Amino acid sequence: MTSRKSGLRALVAGGAGFLGNHLCERLLAEGERVICLDNLQTGGLDNLRRFARDSRFEFIEADVCDPLPASLRADRVYNLACPASPPLYQADPVHTMMTSVVGTRNLLDVAQLSGGRFVQASTSEVYGDPEEHPQRESYRGSVNPIGIRACYDEGKRAGEALCFDYLRSFDVDVRVARIFNTYGPRMRPDDGRIVSNLIVQALAGDALTIYGGGEQTRSFCYVDDLVDGLIRLMRVDPNPKAPVNLGNPEEYTINALAELVLDLTQSRSQVVYQPLPQDDPQCRRPDIARAAEVLGWRPRVPVRQGLAATIAWFDAGIARPWRETAPSDSALAAAAGGVA
Repeated sequence: MTSRKSGLRALVAGGAGFLGNHLCERLLAEGERVICLDNLQTGGLDNLRRFARDSRFEFIEADVCDPLPASLRADRVYNLACPASPPLYQADPVHTMMTSVVGTRNLLDVAQLSGGRFVQASTSEVYGDPEEHPQRESYRGSVNPIGIRACYDEGKRAGEALCFDYLRSFDVDVRVARIFNTYGPRMRPDDGRIVSNLIVQALAGDALTIYGGGEQTRSFCYVDDLVDGLIRLMRVDPNPKAPVNLGNPEEYTINALAELVLDLTQSRSQVVYQPLPQDDPQCRRPDIARAAEVLGWRPRVPVRQGLAATIAWFDAGIARPWRETAPSDSALAAAAGGVA
């Protein structure tokens, strides 16, 4: 599962984004050739500079919704091409939906023409505001099809349907990962997701914003663990032929997460509460029994340790007006009980 795959060509759509960038880095480290395709809507060229001198890396600036180069071929196709943060995907909801439908079809066509494998980065949002807890892959979800989050939630559901239609109709080797909340270094400060929001606010000495009462729950998976799960899903034989949850089953309330961020940053920030956005799920926790059985996968990085590493990364670029010196990376690591 973790052996080097020298010579394989991997196409990572959305490779300039947070998760895609980490995936590109891991694939290159394991000897694969990588084609990163990204329209830079939410990704950034700064994320790719570390690969600039690697002859095995190629960048194509393109939108997956547009016709892709006719000559594009890949042994492995990872489809991560869609904003995952509500403020970002709601900024252009039509494009978000088309990315998940038209873009997914275009990438599936590349896999079909190449005879390659395909991993679809779906999401726990397909479960909506769940009536089953924790969420198993067999649960069909409770999604508002006309709400402000539907462009992402229903887009991802449609993307999954396309994937399994290609599997049944054209025998394309498709695998679907349902990704739960992921965090780590290289998240955008303006990402809009809860982990980056709280860390940036705490480091800047601003009030920590919590929506609703803060008792809603989420499960947070460190990016290295998530990338490992995606690669295992791509490489496993035989094809699972069913979605696989990838996430950390350790469940936190948003209030508890905020307290942990304040503790690790040593911030004096206060917490303020704002109204809960429409259709915001009240709970989220993956059942990862299938991932454990089929992939031999489960997350290894505890939330406290992963947050310390994430805070250390953000801390390098954020002014901290409320103290003369920020805690060092080693101090944060010690606070987390591990190495950042």
